[in-house]
Amino acid sequence: MSSSHTSTISSVAAPSRRNTELAMLVFAVLIPVFAYVNVGLAKEDTVPAGVLGYAAGLGCLAAVAHLVVRKFAPYSDPLLLPIATLLNGLGLVLIWRLDQEPSLTTPALGGPMAPGQLMWSAVGVGLFVVVLLFLKDHRVLQRYTYISMAAALILLIMPMVPGLGANVNGARIWIRIPGLGSLQPGEFAKIVIAVFFAGYLMVKRDALALASRRFMGLYLPRGRDLGPILVIWGLSLMILVFETDLGTSLLFFGLFVIMLYVATERTSWIVFGLLLSALGAVSVASFNSHIGDRVDNWLNPLARSPVNDGVTETAQAMYSFGSGGLFGSGLGQGFSRLIGGIATKSDYILATVGEELGLTGLMAIVVLYGLLIERGMRTALAARDPFGKLLAVGLSGAFALQCFVVAGGVTALIPLTGMTMPFLAQGGSSVIANWALIAILLRISDTARRPAPAPAPSPDAEMTQVVRT
Repeated sequence: MSSSHTSTISSVAAPSRRNTELAMLVFAVLIPVFAYVNVGLAKEDTVPAGVLGYAAGLGCLAAVAHLVVRKFAPYSDPLLLPIATLLNGLGLVLIWRLDQEPSLTTPALGGPMAPGQLMWSAVGVGLFVVVLLFLKDHRVLQRYTYISMAAALILLIMPMVPGLGANVNGARIWIRIPGLGSLQPGEFAKIVIAVFFAGYLMVKRDALALASRRFMGLYLPRGRDLGPILVIWGLSLMILVFETDLGTSLLFFGLFVIMLYVATERTSWIVFGLLLSALGAVSVASFNSHIGDRVDNWLNPLARSPVNDGVTETAQAMYSFGSGGLFGSGLGQGFSRLIGGIATKSDYILATVGEELGLTGLMAIVVLYGLLIERGMRTALAARDPFGKLLAVGLSGAFALQCFVVAGGVTALIPLTGMTMPFLAQGGSSVIANWALIAILLRISDTARRPAPAPAPSPDAEMTQVVRT
């Protein structure tokens, strides 16, 4: 990462844009409330009874988050919080809309999930507040580089601990917490391992970029420089492969390649990463039946499903997108419930968007995700310290990769990975971790946009006098 990207430090106070953020938050709350009313009118031909409670709940969460940002991160990016609130609010409406389908709310499927998702969203905003309150300077995280490495490994190993981990739908990525339900530690590990990569690469980036050897056209660094981070990445990847979590494996590998490329500015890392990714995907799919089935469904979506002797979920999602057309059937008037199971609310919730809001609504959602990622990358460019730049790139890159692998899986661009769309899909761990991610990005942007303190008066200047003769 070149030092030429370093921002100019100015003592002139930039506009905080907090009132702009507040105005956008009003729309970020009103749009999901109107969508909620729309679903009620479509399903029951009346305004749903819970609309006031939903509006009050989402409005309170947005208000609390805004007040904390206004007080403790006044110069942070004004777009990040409204976009996250809007996506979270729309996700709650879509989950509630699917709760209206009796076939998706059976006791075996866990019943209605919108109330639980609202509770987890509140917990996520609570963690957002805690991060902004106690993380006064993101550079503090650099002190915990190797502790972050150990924490990430512990989080990834937890689902494999007998009695603690749980196998759900062929993937062992959850842990059971008595009284709270299940938790997916990998969602939090992506933040922690981004801290480790940022701290390590900031120290070693010169050695990785300059002291390299040329092999088959690729510049490879010395083993003693790359070895530690490669070992940690390899261990985390092996754990994820044994947990049959293809999505998180791709996320971690992509995060590693992106941050290495940004730190060293070596384009050969992109080629190296793509080759390793393809080799790893083919190898794992050849011996792991769970991942192999997903690849088969991707290659042959119209074949009969071995699970229910019907069409595959990939084909059902494609039918949903096709029937939605340009403008969709309208909220609450689609048939994406036919996908079945809890996947409709988690893995395939984008299929509901495509069917009921059409290509127009789907593109609007994609633009929101694109804007959020762009603001994260802009934060990285504006950051004044190398660690902040790398950390913002890592967090934004992890968010972008997660959106890509989920959207790519649902639209049959790549095999389905089993991850959840950030803020939109049902999943408590995902929404909590992503609110923490947004809080760290806000802290970095606040530090980047905050004006430098005025220089102290020079004692020499005070002693200088002009003598007129």
